Amino acid sequence: MDFLLSDIHDDLASSVDALLTKADTPALARAWAAGDRAPAQGVFRQLADIGVFGLLIDESHGGAGAGAVEMVVALEQVGRHVLPGPIVESVAVLPVLLRGTVAEERLPALAEGALSSVAIAPMSPRAADADVADRIYVVEDDSLSTATVESTARSVDPTRTVSTVRAAEAVAEGVDGDRAAHAGALGTAAQLLGLGGAMLTIASEYALSRTQFGRQIGSFQAVKHHLADVAIALEMARPLVHAAALGVDGAVPEGVDVDRDISAAKVAAADAAYLASRRALQVLGAIGYTAEHDLSLYITKTRALVTAWGTQAQHRERILESL
Repeated sequence: MDFLLSDIHDDLASSVDALLTKADTPALARAWAAGDRAPAQGVFRQLADIGVFGLLIDESHGGAGAGAVEMVVALEQVGRHVLPGPIVESVAVLPVLLRGTVAEERLPALAEGALSSVAIAPMSPRAADADVADRIYVVEDDSLSTATVESTARSVDPTRTVSTVRAAEAVAEGVDGDRAAHAGALGTAAQLLGLGGAMLTIASEYALSRTQFGRQIGSFQAVKHHLADVAIALEMARPLVHAAALGVDGAVPEGVDVDRDISAAKVAAADAAYLASRRALQVLGAIGYTAEHDLSLYITKTRALVTAWGTQAQHRERILESL
C-alpha cells in the first residue's frame, strides 16, 4: 500500500492549518472554557465553508463526497490547533450514522457546520459537548434516537463536557452503531496525532530558547532523547492511522480486518500523544501546566481524548480478539 499523501491532501492540510492559525485557537479555546462560544462558532462556519464538515457526506446532500483519508488529514490539523467542540462527532460519527437511513435528510445541515453529539455504548456511553450541540443523539442496539440530557459533568479538559443522555424520539432503525463508533475512534486518533505533533513543536522550541549553565537545554543529551522518543512514537503511529483510513475507504487487500486496524491506530496515536504530553511537561517544567501557558491546553485535551471513543483497554482487547 502507498501511505504517501497526495498534493490534494497536502493542500487540504495547509488550508485547515492556515485557517486555524489565523483564528488563534489557543485564545479561542480559553474563551470557550470561560463560556464564550461565539469565536469558535465563527471558525466552525469557516471550516464548513472549505468543506471540512462535509468530507464524509456525499455531494447529493451538500458534502464533498471525500473519504476517511481526507477526514484524518483535516482532523489532525484540528488537533494540532487544539480546537474545542464536538468536531469528531459532527465530522466523522454522525455522517456515518445517518448515511443510507431515513434520516439522511439531516446530512445537509451537518455539511453546513451544524454541531451534533452522540452517545454510542460501549465505546462512547456519554455524549461529548452536548451542551453546545444543535442536535443530540443516542444509539441503543440498532436504533438511533434524538436524546435529552440527564446530567452533565466537566472533563479534565476545561473546554469539554460529557453528558449522560436518554432516548427521546426515534429517528432511524437499523443503523450501524459499531461502524460509526469506529469512525469516532479513527477521527480521535487523528486529533491525537495533531496534539502530539504540536506538543513536540512546543517542547522543541522551548528547548532551543531556554538556557542553563550557558547552554541551550536542547543541547543536553537527555533532552534530545526525550524529544526523539516522541518523534519516533508519532511517526510510528501515523502510518497506522493512514492505513486504517485506507481500510475504511476500501483501498486495502481483501481480508484485512479494518476494525482491528482502527483500534491499533487509536492505541498507537493515544500512546504517542500521551508520551508527548509527559515529555513536553518535563522539558518545560511546571510552567507548562499553568493555565497561562498554551501547553496546558494540549495536555488536558490529550488526557481527555485518550479515552474518547474507546479506552486503550477496550481497543487492545479488540486487537487481541482478532488475532
